[in-house]
Amino acid sequence: MSDTDDHKQTVQAAFTRQAEAYASNASVTDTERIDRLVRMAGVGPDSRVLEVATGPGHVAFGFADVCQEVVGIDLTDAPLAIAVDRKRDRGVDNAVFLQGDAESLPFSDDAFDTVVCRLALHHVEVPARVLEEMVRVCRPDGMVAVEDLVVSEHAERGTYQNEFERLRDPSHVRALSLSELLETVAERGIEVEQVRTGTLVPEMEAWLSNAETPDHRAETVREMLRADEERDLSGTRPFREDGDLHFVQRTATVVGRVL
Repeated sequence: MSDTDDHKQTVQAAFTRQAEAYASNASVTDTERIDRLVRMAGVGPDSRVLEVATGPGHVAFGFADVCQEVVGIDLTDAPLAIAVDRKRDRGVDNAVFLQGDAESLPFSDDAFDTVVCRLALHHVEVPARVLEEMVRVCRPDGMVAVEDLVVSEHAERGTYQNEFERLRDPSHVRALSLSELLETVAERGIEVEQVRTGTLVPEMEAWLSNAETPDHRAETVREMLRADEERDLSGTRPFREDGDLHFVQRTATVVGRVL
């Protein structure tokens, strides 16, 4: 088995274990953020949309409200089962959910008008490969939209954040800096048209609990964030609120046109 296969099994194990917690996580369910992504992607009533790494389908349902058809694909069955249940409960008839690999999408070239991926690229070993597949299945002049965590432009600070993110959840590979994300998108043949930055502000203990981080790794993460609070090591600016430690995860949304 290759290292890539090993990591995909790690992702599947993590999101099987976290499926319910992830599906209810405020950073994932936030309707304002989802609506903003839908608006930035510029879809219309005739659009056919693919969401890569759809998870429990929150973003897919946001697109389903305004476009003709949405297909959501994910590597892991457990969150897809949640999406299917939500589709039935909501009576949505223009969304389909499939199991599949983002690095080898089971669709023909130019099959979609818009392809989106939210909060997932940091879980893959080669983001460029996923972006290449997203471009392949998107028609020329169609839109590709990516939203993900981004880390500091200063390499040692970005490395510090990625280290504690990975300790918390080993399915995390590496969040890119904004400049790296833009370069990776542009090199795949996408004309960048919109860039928006934002933040997520998790409370440390809830964030660790959602990932079911083992005690020994969780304590290391706590120590790293406490050190970061004192010495500004990553740019996540840990701070106390009512005695609880919070920190700031930066995000970026990049939307572009396929050349």
